[in-house]
Amino acid sequence: MEDTHKEDKDDQVEILNSYDNTDELSKEFQVVYKTSIEPGIEAKIQNRLLTGFANWNKGIKPWKKWGNILYTQDSIYNVHGARLSLTQYQAAMNAALSRVKILMGNFNNMMIIGNWTAISYDVTTIVGPKEIYSNVMEFVLFKDYGGELGTRCVEGWGGVKDHTYDNMLLFQGEKEKEIQKQQIDEILNYKIPDVPELEKKYPVKNPTPDKGKFGKEIRDIIFKGIDAWNQNLDEWNKWVNDAYAKDAESISLTYKKRTVSEYIDEMKELSKTNKIRKLFFDNVMIDDTWAAIHYRYTKEDLSKEGDIYVGDRMLFIKFIETENGLKISKTWIN
Repeated sequence: MEDTHKEDKDDQVEILNSYDNTDELSKEFQVVYKTSIEPGIEAKIQNRLLTGFANWNKGIKPWKKWGNILYTQDSIYNVHGARLSLTQYQAAMNAALSRVKILMGNFNNMMIIGNWTAISYDVTTIVGPKEIYSNVMEFVLFKDYGGELGTRCVEGWGGVKDHTYDNMLLFQGEKEKEIQKQQIDEILNYKIPDVPELEKKYPVKNPTPDKGKFGKEIRDIIFKGIDAWNQNLDEWNKWVNDAYAKDAESISLTYKKRTVSEYIDEMKELSKTNKIRKLFFDNVMIDDTWAAIHYRYTKEDLSKEGDIYVGDRMLFIKFIETENGLKISKTWIN
């Protein structure tokens, strides 16, 4: 694997790049809801995430230089649904940061299991005098190459497909366009297996081992929820009332809070004009009473024949122990 880190004589910028400053950076970018981090690859990933935030906040030039350390020439980043190579990703971020200032804040979550991480963090977007606060989620696969290359990103998924998708596609090359088309066609033609075992019916493309004692119970709740939705709205409604705690909240990427009943009503309204099928998971990561999931779905506009949207959702889910078993306390949704 070639090291892509090249010094630009006209751009001698300083960046952070040490595996020994994790404690210091953890004070600057705090994790609100902490989960376990094991020594080795997990601790190295933690450091790369914290270092990345610090370098991003220094500006586009330091971040671009850092990108040549965090990634390789073969790395892929899927930005709001658009598959981009490293150079395409850097070009897209350069274009965005030439118009607005984006600052990374604290992590709400930093779940690391083996080579995989799922993160949820605060972002402040500054447009002139206006500041916009939002939440972003990412799922990232790392690899420890050893030696000078160190721990680097293999592929990441930053945010779900949204209104910025078409703009991001402008940065794609022909290779990325072709691969993305194949992926979309695969989802459009996907058939949910007709099998009784829910974890075979809704497979996880990138499985990771569960941490903690609640893995089986949490998986049971998550997979039953996906299946109940695909059956009908009444079944899903029953699942929500059983799976969620009475005072549970659902929180959107703009930090809008909804009660369980408000969430149900919102989904009922959506279902009047759309048929949504939840297909399979990219990730189901579980650590103690926390889960981070990333899944694919299709949404058919019932007023327009043949109009099918391919999308994805990312969620962090907090569970609590009650006298009636494990229940969902809060969900954060992108």
